[in-house]
Amino acid sequence: MLEAALVFLALVCVGLGYVCWWLAQGQRQQARQQAERDNARDQRIKELSKRLDAYLTGSIRMGEELHELRRTVAPLPDKLTQIEQRDPSSLSFTQAARLVGLGASVDDLTQSCGLSKAEAELVAKLHQSQRKG
Repeated sequence: MLEAALVFLALVCVGLGYVCWWLAQGQRQQARQQAERDNARDQRIKELSKRLDAYLTGSIRMGEELHELRRTVAPLPDKLTQIEQRDPSSLSFTQAARLVGLGASVDDLTQSCGLSKAEAELVAKLHQSQRKG
């Protein structure tokens, strides 16, 4: 009977050893899979970081260009006022501003108001900036 108990204990020990080996294999496999997922996640983070840097760079450039555009457009109202004051007997600039408000093109302004192309473009740009602002 002692021999049977020893054989039983030996079989239990072998079974436990096998279960431990099997669990260790599963744990190693899970660790490999987790490492692969971690690598994929890290790669995705790097890609997203590069894209974010590109978006930020583009936004900064766009902001700089917008600032430059505002700086360029800011003096237009004063310039238009100066032009209007040069020839007070002519209401062509006021008329041109009204026509632009109604959707007239630069060519329409040059023909109907007697403005030069540059003056007509100035009036059109001024009206566009006032509409947006």
